[in-house]
Amino acid sequence: MTGAGEGQAEAAGEAVREGASRIALSAAATELLRLLHAQHGPLMFHQSGGCCDGSAPMCYPAGEFRTGSSDVLLARLAVEGVPEPVGFWMSADQYERWRHTHLTVDVVPGRGSGFSLEAPEGVRFLIRSRLFTDEERAALGD
Repeated sequence: MTGAGEGQAEAAGEAVREGASRIALSAAATELLRLLHAQHGPLMFHQSGGCCDGSAPMCYPAGEFRTGSSDVLLARLAVEGVPEPVGFWMSADQYERWRHTHLTVDVVPGRGSGFSLEAPEGVRFLIRSRLFTDEERAALGD
């Protein structure tokens, strides 16, 4: 099931070709995604913006978390060594608060309280953010 943000995801993909993107992966996140893909197959992220770990990106087997009209597809992330892109979804409310920032998925030691696939590895995904530059905002059409 795809979310209402499908058009926004396509715009983000076009912006990548122009030198701007909404989201990126750290080297540690890329390495962990390769490991998780080997264990679980195709992957996806969802970030709800809810309480507790809700503001952390959760990684699931692709299709395991059902997205809907209240979710935005920010990007289909290319991960070196993973054959299919990893979709990154965010709740629309969270996206409205963060739409002016570039997000980087990173990994830190410790275990989150959610059902994210990395939990048994003793690490958790988190988001690092920075404001877009004027050039990035223009390229993204924001």
